[in-house]
Amino acid sequence: MENKTIYITGEARTTLDNAITKIYGSFYLAFVIDSETGEILKADCNTTLELTREFLKELFIGKIIDKDEEAIIEEISSRYFASSSRAIVVAYRDALQRFKKR
Repeated sequence: MENKTIYITGEARTTLDNAITKIYGSFYLAFVIDSETGEILKADCNTTLELTREFLKELFIGKIIDKDEEAIIEEISSRYFASSSRAIVVAYRDALQRFKKR
């Protein structure tokens, strides 16, 4: 990775009966972002299924973290139908706030 990248995380709580909560306590999203353009170059999260991680990576990678906020949230709402969907949006917004404060 080049020096123009930054690493940012976002955190959120999931429901008490969610496997993520039972295993990890909280849901985390992590991003490697081009600090000049805001493009999300890499993404990862702490889910219980690899398929979920891969799906979420597909939703985030290539998007501009601060300019594509509405599109990212719409894509989560229209494509991700699992109990952790709200936590994903909250964790993304948490990461977005960290990006804006840097």
